[in-house]
Amino acid sequence: MAAADTHRTIDAVWRIESPRIIAGIARIVRDLALAEELAQDALVAALEQWPTSGIPDNPGAWLMASAKHRAIDHLRRSKRLEEKHEEFRYEQGQQQVPDYDSIIDDEFGDDLLRLVFTTCHPVLSSEARIALTLRFLGGLTTSEIARAYLVPEATIAQRIVRAKRTLSENRIPFEVPRGTELTSRLASVLEAIYLIFNEGYTATAGNDWTRPALCEDALRLGRILAELVSEEPEVHGLVSLMEIQASRSRARLNASGEPVLILDQNRALWDQFLIRQGLAALERAEQLGGSRGPFALQAAIAACHARALVPEKTDWERIATLYAELAQLSPSPIVDLNRAVAIAMAFGPQAGLALVEQLALEPALQNYHLFPSVRGDLFMRLGRFEEARGDFERAASLTRNTRERRLLLNRAEDARVASNAQSTGE
Repeated sequence: MAAADTHRTIDAVWRIESPRIIAGIARIVRDLALAEELAQDALVAALEQWPTSGIPDNPGAWLMASAKHRAIDHLRRSKRLEEKHEEFRYEQGQQQVPDYDSIIDDEFGDDLLRLVFTTCHPVLSSEARIALTLRFLGGLTTSEIARAYLVPEATIAQRIVRAKRTLSENRIPFEVPRGTELTSRLASVLEAIYLIFNEGYTATAGNDWTRPALCEDALRLGRILAELVSEEPEVHGLVSLMEIQASRSRARLNASGEPVLILDQNRALWDQFLIRQGLAALERAEQLGGSRGPFALQAAIAACHARALVPEKTDWERIATLYAELAQLSPSPIVDLNRAVAIAMAFGPQAGLALVEQLALEPALQNYHLFPSVRGDLFMRLGRFEEARGDFERAASLTRNTRERRLLLNRAEDARVASNAQSTGE
């Protein structure tokens, strides 16, 4: 195999195996930054040796073994060796020096779970959680994360460095929390994964409306988490929501890459396999019982769209009811705005507009481009074209996404044409 082919293989293996390796090493050294460094050392060793020796039969196991030996050497050299001995004795109820090989060869599933709860610890900012999660669980490089979020690479690098320092300075344990702390920390984990998905589903800025790779990364993280925390209904709710939303990907853009709104999409392009997976995950969440959380509720809303073969079959009354339930659970002006849309679809644009107008003074919606966009759509349906035009233009001025701005300006132009026709009686 040519050296270039070998390097490509190593890159692919690393992207797949690095989360497991870093997680396994972090459990031993109890330091995320050090674990990454030791895992990177193993990667460097592969880059040096495999072009000559060939790709091992089990490259992931080779990398893990290499990193493991480096971790053991580090601990044996460390001045904290005795402290580690005491720590492992306490954890395992042992009185003898631990067997490092048996420790690191434990089932790695728990290690991945520890890793995601560490990268999403509430002591970190939302931006830092996302960066660390994409770095360690998603396997993305600093430059890839920077490109995804349209920020300088140096900014992402600083976030990651500061986040690792914060975890170290606060002595955040590399563990899965228990009891009520697990529930509260799980919310942080789910939020970070969904923020990653959302940025891929509808990019906040840039020339592309979607970034499919981010959606795929978030879906992979969600599926891993659903396997690791299989009895938590909200995890399955999140996976369901992402699967169903991702099913629309091919229909959300036209041939020239312009956005297509859900009511105008060709539903024959919706991925039925992803829909079936999403509905199965939703059923799993519901079977686990208890009150529905925000992600399970949003998944139930998405399921209403997925089950409608044509837009006219959408159960908008049920969607409005689900949004009302979501508003009770997680009050938000944005949830109220979405409920107003559902009310408008179920009971007419005037009913929806009455609710939208009640939200006009909400601080959180003053610079939210979808507020004037929704209101503009309702004005269009009511034949109030000049008001619609003004709202679409305002919405276009607020969005940072080039494709979405073009869509909104086109709608403003449609409103202008309709207004002119209305005034001339055509």
